[in-house]
Amino acid sequence: MKIPSLKEVVSADEWAVRVDLAACYRLVALHGWSDMIATHISARAPQALGAAHAHQFLINPYGLMFEEITASSLVKIDVDGHKLSDSPFDVNRAGFVIHSAVHMGREDVACVIHTHTRSGVAVSAQRCGLLPISQQATLVLGSLGYHDYEGLAVHEDEQVRLQRDLGPHDHLMLRNHGLLTVGATVADAFKRMYTLESACQIQVTAQAGGELIMVAPQVLAGVNDALARMQGQTSLGRLAWPALLRKLDRVNPGYDT
Repeated sequence: MKIPSLKEVVSADEWAVRVDLAACYRLVALHGWSDMIATHISARAPQALGAAHAHQFLINPYGLMFEEITASSLVKIDVDGHKLSDSPFDVNRAGFVIHSAVHMGREDVACVIHTHTRSGVAVSAQRCGLLPISQQATLVLGSLGYHDYEGLAVHEDEQVRLQRDLGPHDHLMLRNHGLLTVGATVADAFKRMYTLESACQIQVTAQAGGELIMVAPQVLAGVNDALARMQGQTSLGRLAWPALLRKLDRVNPGYDT
């Protein structure tokens, strides 16, 4: 595909977000978390001074595979999913129902990742939810919410319940549906999804074996303090992000065009 570059058209701040978001789509594909053209990753677009729309978001052009998305192909939309700029691509407005609920309910969230992976859906369908059986799970359980399945997410009245169930959490398990993570940056949201997805894969694998050993409650209670001691002022996601971009440059370049 020949897609005109927007690098000299949009602001430098918006271009930086576009590059990170396009990279995130390709990393999701690289890790095998995509669902053909379904699911979405959205990011807040920096608001231009005097912009007509108070809330602007970037999302994937509907119909493109995640591994072919570029910074310039991402579509800018408003909170209702309407396109705000010229683009030859359509947007799945229904698919933005979940994302708009999260963005409007959490001003601190810059990026929302939603997946339909087999392990994620499998654990979301288990009454017990995510179990404290792995180190990965312990990093998630302190900030994990659950949202009951209401069918295809096309009804706007569900948004209030989505906002309630996410609350202040950074991870949300959509029952019988999939996983969702949020972050103040694309990097943070991606790292959280990596950890949540890993915890689900471990659980499904472990359940095929013998009796499970649960992490002790006192250990779970100390996770946040241990994390603060380990990572200091910089999140693990942002520490890993430059290395992830270098990997993309080696195996799937072109996201930043």
